[in-house]
Amino acid sequence: MDLILKYFPDLLPTQLSRYEILLRTLPQLNEKVNVISRKDILSLEERHILHSLSIAKKFHFDPDSRVIDAGTGGGFPGIPLAIMFPETTFILVDSIKKKIRLVEELCAHLDLKNVIPLNQRMEDVETKADFVVSRAVTAFPRLYQWTHKLIRPGHSGSMPNGLISLKGGNLEKELKPFQKRVKQFPLTEWFEESFFYTKMIVYLKK
Repeated sequence: MDLILKYFPDLLPTQLSRYEILLRTLPQLNEKVNVISRKDILSLEERHILHSLSIAKKFHFDPDSRVIDAGTGGGFPGIPLAIMFPETTFILVDSIKKKIRLVEELCAHLDLKNVIPLNQRMEDVETKADFVVSRAVTAFPRLYQWTHKLIRPGHSGSMPNGLISLKGGNLEKELKPFQKRVKQFPLTEWFEESFFYTKMIVYLKK
């Protein structure tokens, strides 16, 4: 919990408790389904939870707003964000059933009532939301193609509704089709650990 507390010192006791449960429970559940690699499980707090929470450094979601997590995998970034924003509804989508089962089990352990797990391909999702978040699922143009029709116009948070993607590496070619419409926020604005040196939030307003 040291890293989470370092960057989010004002968490409520209920939030702290849930992050502690997540850190303790996910490795146990993951042993059965192997959704997250053993190497990454050893760096769970930094590489999964804190990485997911970087979105909360730039974006706040309004109560009663809806956020889709496209390709949630083991529940990231959706579950850490759902703990951070308990009055926002998070729809965690993945096409692989065992990943959604893991999400369901985690939500039961965490007593998270604001998460809706959805076992579906992103191309087939029809539910609307104010934001879509994603972490290293696919190239940004394809992610946009899957999700742009799902995002409602409006201003349901600290920034206008849109697509928020956690990315890494050289994004010049990937983001070229969007030119100046897309904004990039380096995670080194908030975090000093070397893991975050090449990591970005990529944001495209609806």
